[in-house]
Amino acid sequence: MKTTLTILTFLAVFPAGAALAEDDCFVPMADWQPREAVTRLADENGWTVRRVKIDDGCYEIDGRDANGRRIEVTVHPSTLEILELEFEDDEDD
Repeated sequence: MKTTLTILTFLAVFPAGAALAEDDCFVPMADWQPREAVTRLADENGWTVRRVKIDDGCYEIDGRDANGRRIEVTVHPSTLEILELEFEDDEDD
């Protein structure tokens, strides 16, 4: 009983998925910018786009930066705000 109460208390304080929710974009599709706007954003930043996809409700750009490094960029679908920019390791290529 004590273990069950501890688990329930923990879940009440830290709801399941709360840490993961920060990575998700919850925007109605009607409010999304078109893919062309995402491609334009990449061009303005000097990135070469390999692929634009949707991941967790956000746009995700896979490509290369102006220096040729592989990048993965998470973009908010309505504001086109860059939420995350990751540089990928090219050693496996």
